[in-house]
Amino acid sequence: MKIAIPMDEKDLKTSVCPSFGRAPYFLIYNTESGESLFLDNSAVASQGGAGIKAAQTLVDSGVKALLTPRCGENAEEVLRTAEISIFKTIAGTAQQNIDAFKANQLSVLNDIHPGFHGQKG
Repeated sequence: MKIAIPMDEKDLKTSVCPSFGRAPYFLIYNTESGESLFLDNSAVASQGGAGIKAAQTLVDSGVKALLTPRCGENAEEVLRTAEISIFKTIAGTAQQNIDAFKANQLSVLNDIHPGFHGQKG
């Protein structure tokens, strides 16, 4: 299964980015093969709708789960429509979150915020 994690850096040993739509990169990790790749988030500089654009990037990448600390309602709608599950990350590195996901230790992200709608945050 392909999972995605918003990242500040292209390194599995760094922390997860606190922002979904404005994360500089997305880690795409294949839980079966262990392969990982980093995608540049073209939505990071968007005036508005960054979450929607970022979510569509993940849909287009064939991701089945997103691991993120938070997600806006518009992005969540795109992800839900594409049947992508959203899980709340734990404090730690991308690798620690991958390990927690594989061990079924992450909870579903239910706290969806209204979004920042053009504001940086």
